[in-house]
Amino acid sequence: MSRSVIHLALELSVTSWLIAYRFPWSDKVRLQRVSAGDSAALLTLVSDLREKAAVRLGPDVILASCFEAGRDGFWLHRLLTDNGVVNHVVEPTSILVTRGARKAKTDRLDAQGLLRVLAAAFAGDREICRMVRTPSVDEEDDKRPHREREYLVQERVRIENRIAALLATQGVLKRPSLRTWAADLDALRTGDGRPLPPCLKAELDRLRRRLLMTLDMIREVEAAREQAMEAHDGPANQTVKALCKLRGLGDNFSAVLAKEVFYRTFDNRRQIAAYLGLAPTPFQSGAMDRDRRINRAGNSRARKTMVQLAWLWLRYQPESGLAQWFRGRVGELQGRTRRIAIIAMARKLLIAIWRFITVGAVPEGAILAA
Repeated sequence: MSRSVIHLALELSVTSWLIAYRFPWSDKVRLQRVSAGDSAALLTLVSDLREKAAVRLGPDVILASCFEAGRDGFWLHRLLTDNGVVNHVVEPTSILVTRGARKAKTDRLDAQGLLRVLAAAFAGDREICRMVRTPSVDEEDDKRPHREREYLVQERVRIENRIAALLATQGVLKRPSLRTWAADLDALRTGDGRPLPPCLKAELDRLRRRLLMTLDMIREVEAAREQAMEAHDGPANQTVKALCKLRGLGDNFSAVLAKEVFYRTFDNRRQIAAYLGLAPTPFQSGAMDRDRRINRAGNSRARKTMVQLAWLWLRYQPESGLAQWFRGRVGELQGRTRRIAIIAMARKLLIAIWRFITVGAVPEGAILAA
């Protein structure tokens, strides 16, 4: 079968796609460039390659392709799969590269490198790179609400900080209330007793309007999420409802964990910790064998959520086994020691929540919401 596989690698960029391919009977790598997003030209090339190979090898020809995960998302993967191509989405950071001081970087070299990686992976080498698990259309769309809310909250914080910074330049340390904005702004005086300059007041008012619009959008996203929870009782929403039973987990954290992490299946606790980048990095050389800091190679959004949840767990589940472990390990220490320990607790809490979701085991000493 290995003699009947056409390997195809796509190097994607904003303006063009460089396609490298190789026939089973030749070691020569051929290149073809098409405009970015030109799926018709790509499918035409796929059809031509299949016809040429069928003349020599018969109809049972396999087309295997790959491209790196990035800004183009997964629509191209679905297009190729629907047209009979065995496609893989490669995690870019998992590809081994030369450690020389200067590495040549061209689309041609990248496409040829991807082609070699694909050939090795298709031949059975599972260590050559890591393939991304492509979500379904519904799974991908389910992630949109909590991600949009995250961006809106970041925008809200940015606007609030900008308002505070502008006021601080005038010696004003308290932001006017949004409910009585006009009156409060007129009453404000600078640190040297002057009223606020007119251009500054106009800029602050525009920032206020942007802030109000952002707050309305956040409420809109949250309302739509609640309606979707009531209207659809799919596996992800069931997981959200189950997580909300634990005291300290609200709708936002539960949605992130359910739709970023627990829509997948994991065989063991190390797999799930590695998916979030919370697993320690092993370091073994000669007589030295120890674990170093976490690799941070996983889902950064879920990892950040778990670290925030670990701090909240100490507040809302103070009598749980994990909270007692943290206090016993850290005591009254502050600073770096406490920040390191909270990462370890986030990993333990993640595994405890995973067991709660999969087998119903409530974390030791945890209180369920009323």
